Amino acid sequence: MKTLENHTLIIDAECPLCRAYSAGFVKTGMLDQNGRQAYQNLTDEISANLDINRSRNEIALVNRKTGHVYYGVESLFSIIQHSFPVFKPLFAFSPFRFLMKKFYSFISYNRKVIMPGKPENDVCTPDFNIRYRLIWIVLTWLFTSLILTKYAMHLRPLLPETHFYREFLVCGGQILFQGSILFFLAREKMFDYLGNMMTISFAGSLLLLFGMWLGAGLQIREPMVYGCFFGLVVGLMFLEHARRMTILKLGWTPSFTWVLYRFLILTLIL
Repeated sequence: MKTLENHTLIIDAECPLCRAYSAGFVKTGMLDQNGRQAYQNLTDEISANLDINRSRNEIALVNRKTGHVYYGVESLFSIIQHSFPVFKPLFAFSPFRFLMKKFYSFISYNRKVIMPGKPENDVCTPDFNIRYRLIWIVLTWLFTSLILTKYAMHLRPLLPETHFYREFLVCGGQILFQGSILFFLAREKMFDYLGNMMTISFAGSLLLLFGMWLGAGLQIREPMVYGCFFGLVVGLMFLEHARRMTILKLGWTPSFTWVLYRFLILTLIL
């Protein structure tokens, strides 16, 4: 594996994903020991040729010798294809490049609602992009509805039979309900809140998916076991919701209405 020397990746120190993959590049030798630097601690040498605003949205790779800067997915392509030349034809393939640029932008513009950092150190927030935020909300909405539909099969007869369309409407109803609360509570943070809320729903769905996989492996058929696991997941989701409300500085009101909506729906279902 060839090391891409004299290049520094400018990462967001408050982005767990950025920290993880950049550390991987250094540990595996794809970048040298000076191969990453936090946006929050830029040196004059590195920042001289850097478009600061662009680097908040597209991770920058700076050639320390020439000063040339790559941005976004081009930065990642440059590192990977230097160590693994076999990928050069793929990275040069226009349709693949187009799709990867879109996917990169989708993750980058939503990274603060996927994995928020400490607010006091968060000086590398990406620009708000309504299109990518709505795509995130819709995709997580669909995924959550699908998993809840599958999981509900293990809760019968504790809960009545359900279908995808009902779970889809219930999840969509919560988006509208909480969105309405935020519209009056803190309108400027409404889409940040909804992005965070749907990330919590997505994470909860992954836990339920794990629960179904584990239950199938252990051949568990008892609905009460699945019901208890569901309650545990909801409890963890609530704690994460409260944590993110602290980061967003929204207080307890959204967490209270988040629980209230679920109680109202449960009452209607039963």
